[in-house]
Amino acid sequence: MLVVKCPLCRAPVTWTAQERFKPFCSERCKLIDLGEWAMEEKRIPGESVDSDNDFIPPLH
Repeated sequence: MLVVKCPLCRAPVTWTAQERFKPFCSERCKLIDLGEWAMEEKRIPGESVDSDNDFIPPLH
């Protein structure tokens, strides 16, 4: 049986089909993590993408 640590609080999480919030230990940790991404407190490393310079071809 695989046991991982919750990415937020580091509590042990058993990796089974019954664990609804894996890799998180609870809905609380899952929602806190989601909020951090939504508030841009977390980011994927790399160059920033400037959406003003994105080219979207016209649809015909």
